[in-house]
Amino acid sequence: MKCNIAVLEGDGIGPEVISEGMKVLNAIGEKYNHTFSYNKGLVGASAIDATGNPFPKDTLDLCLSSDAILFGTLGDPKYDNDPKAKVRPEQGLLQMRKSLSLFTNVRPVKSYPGMLDVSPLKNSVIQNTDFVIYRELTGGIYFGDKGRRDNEKTAYDESVYSINEIERIAKLAFEAAQKRNKKVTLVDKANVLETSRLWRETVSEFAKSYPDVTLDTMYVDNAAMQIIQNPSHFDVILTENMFGDILSDEASVITGSLGMLPSASVGEDNALYEPIHGSFPQAKNKGIANPIATILSAAMMLDTSFNLKDESNAIIEAVDQTIASGVATGDINKEAASSTQEVGDKIAEFILK
Repeated sequence: MKCNIAVLEGDGIGPEVISEGMKVLNAIGEKYNHTFSYNKGLVGASAIDATGNPFPKDTLDLCLSSDAILFGTLGDPKYDNDPKAKVRPEQGLLQMRKSLSLFTNVRPVKSYPGMLDVSPLKNSVIQNTDFVIYRELTGGIYFGDKGRRDNEKTAYDESVYSINEIERIAKLAFEAAQKRNKKVTLVDKANVLETSRLWRETVSEFAKSYPDVTLDTMYVDNAAMQIIQNPSHFDVILTENMFGDILSDEASVITGSLGMLPSASVGEDNALYEPIHGSFPQAKNKGIANPIATILSAAMMLDTSFNLKDESNAIIEAVDQTIASGVATGDINKEAASSTQEVGDKIAEFILK
């Protein structure tokens, strides 16, 4: 198979982890006789520096003409530390999601037997954790009207959702549950928020079309607690934008490192795959960044965008073997840390065996 991939390295450690992702994809290509073609585009701070726009039109056109998008990360201290900056790297991410209609973010969360001691949580709590968060990505408070009034003394952010926006992500979540353990947990704040009441009404009605899937509901504050106390309760979590943003980052403590969590942002016609961690500028060019989240994002890409299930599983198995062998960056193995490149090399080596 020939696969045309747009590569957006982004900022900070983005180029380093993306390089390892491509290395692993090339190993898959060699073993399974696939050809991966990479075309790079600018996004984030690097795009602002070059064009003044965090998501320039050339990058949008590249994404639209590609089969899938592999994205690193964005963010730079020179913008983060400037409260008066009118253009910020993060605006590029919101533009990208909206322009490509990427309305669902998919974040799998699992515990690894070789990493149970890395997590701050008890082994008995996190072992056998395996759930996925379906987060709505283009609506809610991040995209609603916002501004200042009363001579800048009052600020507001509006949260808006429609039935259509809720139903289209619910469809993906319920279809995923049918292939897993057939359970969806809707996370909302329906006792307080009108948007949450619409979510609960809509999803409850929608669930009737999936009689083989069990739906339960949970307030977001309780869900935040249950993810830490009893993560094995969950199979598929379905939730709105801001709740999903917070809960998915919270869930990273289960694996023990943000560097382990991949994600996919998907729409009807486009799909983007990225690690959930930030740009980590302090680690830039030091060879200490964990590339596994990016590598697992590439595995999600093979499965979701190209229907290459065996190839995706080969990456996941190689990651498991690499962790079990003790080859890991310092966030996982503090006593004998391997470099970013060494971890990528080892995963590629296991694939080619």
